[in-house]
Amino acid sequence: MSIIQDFLRYNRQVMLPEVGDAGQAKIKKAKVLVIGAGGLGCPILQYLATAGVGTIGIVDFDTIEIHNLHRQILYTEDQVGLSKAETAKATLHKLNPLIEVIAIPEKVTKENAVTILKNYDIIVDGSDNFATRYLVNDTCVSLDKTLIYGSILGFEGQVAVFNHRKSKNLRDLFPDSPDPKDVPNCSMNGVLGTLPGMIGTMMAHETLKVILELPCLRNELVLFSTLNWQFTKLKF
Repeated sequence: MSIIQDFLRYNRQVMLPEVGDAGQAKIKKAKVLVIGAGGLGCPILQYLATAGVGTIGIVDFDTIEIHNLHRQILYTEDQVGLSKAETAKATLHKLNPLIEVIAIPEKVTKENAVTILKNYDIIVDGSDNFATRYLVNDTCVSLDKTLIYGSILGFEGQVAVFNHRKSKNLRDLFPDSPDPKDVPNCSMNGVLGTLPGMIGTMMAHETLKVILELPCLRNELVLFSTLNWQFTKLKF
C-alpha cells in the first residue's frame, strides 16, 4: 500500500529525470531540521512535508500570536496562544501522514544545540535573530552539517547554502555577529507576508536539491529585491 500511496502522492516530481524513483527514495530517507516555525519556517515546512521528506524536526519555543497570521501560513486564528512547533507538527501530519514530524518546543542554546542538531542530515535556519543564526552556523560547522540559510527584511531576502561538502560558512561571509541594537527586524520595520513565502520556498527548493545531490549554491549568496525584482548572486 505504501508504494501505491507514494506513487499517487509524488508522481509529478518523480517524473522529473533529476528525481525519479531513486531521488524520491533519497527524499524519503532524509532527516531535515528546521529552526523556527515563523514566516520563513512555515513555507519551508509545508513544501518539505509535501515533497515527502521522511523526517522533519521543528524547533520553535514560541506561541502563535495574532500578528503572525498574515505571513505564517500554517496557523489559523483559533490557534492563537498554542505552541508553534506542536501546531505546525499537527498541520504537517494532515498535509502528509506518510512522514515523521518531530516537534521540539525549545529555544536553541549553547547548552542544547549539539543535542538538537546532531541527529539530522540538513539544518534549515529560518530564525529571526543573529544570535541564533551564528549559534546554528557554528554548531553545523562543528558537526559537519549542511546549513540552508535565509533572511528577510523589508522587501529583500537572502539565501545561501553553508558548510556543504566543505564549502564556506556564515563566518566566512560575515565573520562577526552584529550588535542586536544595530540590526533592524520585522517587528520594527514591517514585512509583506508574501516575502517570507518567496524566500522560504527558495530555501526549501535548495534543501531538496541538496538531498537530491543536484547543483546547489556553493560559496554564493543570493540577494533578492522584490520591490524592483533585482536578483543578484555574490560569490565569496
